[in-house]
Amino acid sequence: MAKPKLTRKQKARRQFLSSVGYTVAITSAALAGYIPIISNASHRLRPPGALAEKAFLSSCIKCGQCVQVCPVKAIKLADIDDGFGIGSPYIDAREQACDFSCDGLQCVLACPTGSLTHSIDYPAQTNMGVAKLNVPKLCLAVQGQGFKGKTRHNENYQGILRFEAIDRWYPVPLADQEFDLEICDLCVRLCPIEIRANQCDAGNPPAGDESQCPPRAIKLVEFKGNDGTKRMKPEILDGCVGCGVCEMVCPTQPSAIVIEINKDRDLGKNQWMPDANKVKTVKELK
Repeated sequence: MAKPKLTRKQKARRQFLSSVGYTVAITSAALAGYIPIISNASHRLRPPGALAEKAFLSSCIKCGQCVQVCPVKAIKLADIDDGFGIGSPYIDAREQACDFSCDGLQCVLACPTGSLTHSIDYPAQTNMGVAKLNVPKLCLAVQGQGFKGKTRHNENYQGILRFEAIDRWYPVPLADQEFDLEICDLCVRLCPIEIRANQCDAGNPPAGDESQCPPRAIKLVEFKGNDGTKRMKPEILDGCVGCGVCEMVCPTQPSAIVIEINKDRDLGKNQWMPDANKVKTVKELK
């Protein structure tokens, strides 16, 4: 049976409703980008060298080149939950921090737009954020406790980390490494900035280049507990760049130490620069 033909009035009404439907759908999709901003859920830890958040999001073309070159696969691309930031690179430090395994900041070199600014050369020049002892009562050092065993092992944790004593170039599973510490200092001993500073103090700067000797990032300081006993706690220093390794390796659940994200990153302010008198030429480094 043939369908009855629609009258001109019915056709106009259908067309109107269809237009309204499209308008609502498009408007909803556009406004959805604001949801993470309104809920304050859009702030992400960005890769090394990232510009201030607004400039970063406006210049990043979401190409994923930084993701491809990261040796520890720390960089991910944001999903639709990030609204206007969808497709932009970020780091979840608790899951996988940036431990500067590449040394040469490969993500910065791979960025075609300068969203990860090409004005930095060393890990210590990055400005991702700053560590914070977020829950002091959970910190094992604050409790006067040591740590023995494999950190994050009971979580089926898949994160990897470079250990100089094991392999200079290839990161290995963190959950496979055994520790036996009288006082827990994992956030200090595994900090990549501290490792570089220790190498410099020992007369063995990274790549033999003294210009790569950074300021200190974190240390344990002594304090007196409520019971009068001597305790230790992490103190964050000016050299902290917010790489997230301390948050990643912390054995407590949740992590006692976290990274406060610096969304107003400005690499022109308070940026560590290598000592010009110690910078060596390529010929001198050979």
